[in-house]
Formats: sequence, C-alpha cells, structure tokens
Amino acid sequence: MTGTGTGAGVAHEALAAHLQDQATEFLRSLRLHRESTTDAQGAEESLAAARSLRRAARRIGAALHTFRPLLDPQWSAALRPELAWLSGTLAQEHAYATRLERLLEALHRLSGPPQVPVPAAPTTPVTSVASVTSVTSAASVTVTRTAPGRPRPASADDRGGTQRGLTVGAAKAAALLERQLTLARTRAHSTALQALGSSRFHAVADSVAVLASEVPFSGATDDLEQLAARAESDLAEAVEALPLGRAGHPYNAEALAHGLHSAESAPDAQDAPWLKVRSLLRLYRYAHEVIQGPASLEPRVLDASRALNVHREAAAAASAAAQAARTPRIAPATAYALGVLHADQRHEVEAARFAFQRAWQHETVSTG
Repeated sequence: MTGTGTGAGVAHEALAAHLQDQATEFLRSLRLHRESTTDAQGAEESLAAARSLRRAARRIGAALHTFRPLLDPQWSAALRPELAWLSGTLAQEHAYATRLERLLEALHRLSGPPQVPVPAAPTTPVTSVASVTSVTSAASVTVTRTAPGRPRPASADDRGGTQRGLTVGAAKAAALLERQLTLARTRAHSTALQALGSSRFHAVADSVAVLASEVPFSGATDDLEQLAARAESDLAEAVEALPLGRAGHPYNAEALAHGLHSAESAPDAQDAPWLKVRSLLRLYRYAHEVIQGPASLEPRVLDASRALNVHREAAAAASAAAQAARTPRIAPATAYALGVLHADQRHEVEAARFAFQRAWQHETVSTG
C-alpha cells in the first residue's frame, strides 16, 4: 500500500529502504551461519554470522515498534515479538562468553601480578616503591627495592592480610566461575541451535524474506521525523527519572551500597531504570538511522550508549559473582575473592553511570 501524499510517499520509501536493507542482511547472515555450521573450522564465522543476524533482527524490530503507525498493524504486531525472541535467544551465548572474560580479567587485576625483579642500571643503585591497593580496603602492599634487581617481599604487617587472602581464593574463584559460565554458555549454544532449527524460527525467516521484497504499509500518512521525535521524547522522560545528580559525583558508592543488600532483587531494582534508558536509547539510535543514517549520530549519543552497555555488562557480571558466592560448601578464601569481585563490578556499574551522566549532559562548545 502507498501513502496518499508526497510526504507520505517519501516516508514510505525511506522506511521501506531501511527495512529491506535489514531484511537482506538478515537473510545473508542466516545463509552464512548455515554454511559455517557445516564447517569444522567455522566456529568464528558462525559466531560472527549470529551477531549479524541478531543485529539485523534488532533493527527490524525497532523500526516496527517506532514506526508502527505506518505499517500494517496485524503484521507488525505478530512479527515484532518473534524478532525479540530470536534476538534474545541468540544473544545469550555471546553474553556468557563476554561475562566470563570480564570476570577473569577483573580477578587477575585484583589479585595482582607476581613481583618480578627489575634489572637496574649497573652503576647506580635504584630505590623504588610500588603500591597495590585493594578495592575493599585502604590497606596497601608496599615493596621496597634496596638493591639492583632484588626486591624485599612485603611482610604480613605490610599486607594486612588482604592481598594474601585475595590471591589464595582468586584461582579457585576463577575455576568456579569458568565452570559455571562455560556450562551456561554451552546450554545457550544448544538453545540457539534448537531455536534456529525450529518451526518458529522458520516462520520468522519466511516473514523476513517477504519483507525483503515488499513492505506491508498501513496507508497512514504520519511523518517519520514526528514518530522519531516520540522516541526521543520517551528517552528524555526516562533519563529525567534517573538520579543523574548523584551519578555525577564519582565514587558515590550508591551502586555498591544497593548491591550489598540481602535481598537478591535489590541491585536489579536499582539497575532497572538504567536498563530501560539503554533500551530507549537504542530505539532512538535506530530511528535516527532510518531518517539520517548511522554516520550522523552525535558523539555524545554514541558515548552514552557505550557507557550504558558497560553498565549492563558490569551489572550482569556482579550478579554472576554473587551467584557463584552462594555455591554451597566453597572455601572461605574463595567466597572472599568472589565478594571482592562483586564489589569491583558494582564499582564498574557506578563508573558507567558517571560516564553516562558526563556524556549525556555534554554540550558542544562553539569556537566560532
């Protein structure tokens, strides 16, 4: 169906071009995924194809949501939740892999690298001080080098017991996290493969294939920019509800304090408004792509989006550390290391909120 006016026709053409491009990308990624899964060496290609498939599904679903007055309501209402299901299912494997990598890197950073003697100049004695500070204690570990290449190990009094306890439990904590998250990733991989072979997915693929050749419009004459402005308004309203004033103070410890509550839902409830803003920001970005293309996005929008992505990843990593710490019959040193790791990731959540606040309220200063 086509619009009745020139403006409606232009809007339909722009939206149709965007949807057909994404539908073509969806089908191309699906073909690459099927080809790579039959190749024993195609694991990386399969993961890349799944990411492209998920990216196209997200953009099609977002366009169906934001510009739904222009599209056939029955068709878009049926396809949109199916695309959300597909995108969410395909995202799990990558999310678990990224979460494990993030947690292992944090454990390595927090437990500290081993002390390695540093060769000094042959003619001049060198004296240096290195300090390693734990995120949960003000105590520090100091190593003083009094001779070339011969460090004096810090004593137990210097350590305060903090770094030693973390180092002892870090290896077992890493092994526990790797076991749990690798198992979850394997299950997510199996679930994704089952989904891609299901009749439900084939119905989605058939609908997208039809979309690649013909977009079912409703005949409405709404303006694309007005519909995109509604998405921007929804985003601005959600951002107004965020505690940006508090988030603008670094190291305010709000994310950590809420994360230490005994109720398991306390951190989730606190993170929910930020996750909502992340979803609305994505809808705004995708709507902007339809009208002006991805290259025209403001740098502050991209920075804010990246900050909220880090926020979500750190919050999920903190939850994984807390879940691992609730494993029955683990050693106290392991539980301690997981507790430090949980606190570290909640501090990362706090840092991401600070970064979002700085990016979102950034104003471009004209030098003209």
